[in-house]
Amino acid sequence: MELEGKTIVITGGASGIGKALAERAHTDGAAHVVVVDRDETGARAVADSVGGTATAVDVTDAAAIKTLVDSTERDIGPIDLFVSNAGYVTLGGLEAPIEDMNRMWEVHVLAHVYAARAVVPYMADRGHGYLLNTASAAGLLSQFGSMHYAVTKHAAVALAEWIAITYGHQGIKVSVLCPQAVQTNIVANSPDAETMQSRGADVAGADGHLTAEEAVDVVVQALRVERFHVLPHPEVEEYVRRKGDDVDRWITGMQRWQQKMFADDMHPATWLTGS
Repeated sequence: MELEGKTIVITGGASGIGKALAERAHTDGAAHVVVVDRDETGARAVADSVGGTATAVDVTDAAAIKTLVDSTERDIGPIDLFVSNAGYVTLGGLEAPIEDMNRMWEVHVLAHVYAARAVVPYMADRGHGYLLNTASAAGLLSQFGSMHYAVTKHAAVALAEWIAITYGHQGIKVSVLCPQAVQTNIVANSPDAETMQSRGADVAGADGHLTAEEAVDVVVQALRVERFHVLPHPEVEEYVRRKGDDVDRWITGMQRWQQKMFADDMHPATWLTGS
């Protein structure tokens, strides 16, 4: 998959990785970029900068996603690459309201389902098409302090695997983006932003923070060779290998790392009991 000459739809495109990918697609000669975000003003600014189209859509609205895909196919052209990229992060574990889990499930999992349900039939009819779903290294490993994030990102990876297995024979390609820390506004936009700044260490940033543009460089390389796992932080591949080799040892190591990274009064294990 080369971006040149392609029609590309990017959700979460007003900022961060989505914005950087829209800009890179334009630089690489994409035929048209559709920038999708709840932030209509931000989406329009990015779309204007790349000569594309802006659409305000909530990715958890299945009907709106279907309308987006249908109108793009009808008015702009066949979608070559659909980038399902929206996401956010919160703090919390067993003590957190189940509504928080349900909302994150909608954004991190069902949004990918809605996108695939809408666009895969078009792609299958043509015999080719590409889905790029954003998950996280947390979906391959875990996430200290955020049960909702760890669980839903694991599910996002599993969904991408399932789509790749099920529709590969119809020419559907799938990649899943699993970065660690990238310099975006994901934390700033979190409802728990202030608490996240004060509790514990920057665990996701242990292997360094990439710019969105650096992450997109890896995305483009992975699409070019149609690699399933897109890992902007190469260390993640080794962590996944260690987990696969001996999951019990890996869990023990993660337990020790969590103890090291969090002060006792800020430890996730205290959030349920308050002790």
